[in-house]
Amino acid sequence: MRFPAFAVRLVAALALAAPAFAQEWPAGPVHIIVPFGPGSTPDLVARVVADKLSPRIGKPVIVENKPGAAGNIGTDAVAKAAPDGQTIGLSIAGPLGVNSLLFRHLAYDPRKDLAPVTIAATQPSVLVVAPRLGVDTTEALLALLRKNPGKYNFASMGGGTISHLAMEALAARSGTQIVHVPYSGSGPAVLALLSGDAQLACLPAAAVIPQIKAGKLKALAVATAKRSPILPDLPTLAEAGLQDVYADAWMGFVVPARTPRPIVQRIERELTAVLREPDVREKLRAQTMEVVAGTPEEFRATLASDLARWKPVIEKNHITLD
Repeated sequence: MRFPAFAVRLVAALALAAPAFAQEWPAGPVHIIVPFGPGSTPDLVARVVADKLSPRIGKPVIVENKPGAAGNIGTDAVAKAAPDGQTIGLSIAGPLGVNSLLFRHLAYDPRKDLAPVTIAATQPSVLVVAPRLGVDTTEALLALLRKNPGKYNFASMGGGTISHLAMEALAARSGTQIVHVPYSGSGPAVLALLSGDAQLACLPAAAVIPQIKAGKLKALAVATAKRSPILPDLPTLAEAGLQDVYADAWMGFVVPARTPRPIVQRIERELTAVLREPDVREKLRAQTMEVVAGTPEEFRATLASDLARWKPVIEKNHITLD
């Protein structure tokens, strides 16, 4: 079968177009939108990456903080940005998936309006208690809670956050009752533990390690599938018999869903190359984070796993945020 000459030329042009398209990125400054305030964990990651990404691509990389509505405002800005690779988002499990279970009316659909690029880094969440409780293990804590249902408070970084859902899952798995006291972030939640307004919490490692080292909080376990290299001596909740109570505090890069695949692939290559640089790994490890730098497919699998894990917890406890 013979093809017309113009068809052969068209196929050849299309074959060459994708690499050329990717090479043209970026056309100008790249904006990384972080849906949380300055100093937040995603903000720290974004700024470390931006400093290294800019010289690699030969364009300015600007970090923009757009906090509000549990991360939905900034993430919505990414979803509605032009799909040209000039706008990248760095967000967490809530705005990228779990919030679709918590908000009846989201301005964007995480699954349809965003394309995952790579999970940048993760850090363990740590089950901590006030030393005055007098417990040194998760098993001892659960025994205390079962003897005193509804007596103790747990602090969270806000309703619907992983720090909230992890404790609801812990209570459900262990048959205990704990009173939830939401705060506006990890800092206020830690202050509540120190002041006695709350007695326990499951918070990102970066928020609690200084207080653990100072002896002001007691770490009992990590809420991860396996022991964390950051806190290798801490057992997992699973080792205490609490299966499937995971609260990995990961952060991932996303772009608008209609971004051309060659550009997404180029962004993925550049971001993962930056994340794998030894000094970047060290900077993030100093902030209790481990680099992931996985594939978009691995990112999608993590999102699906999170939704499957948290949906029954949210439904059982009738948790909504609007």
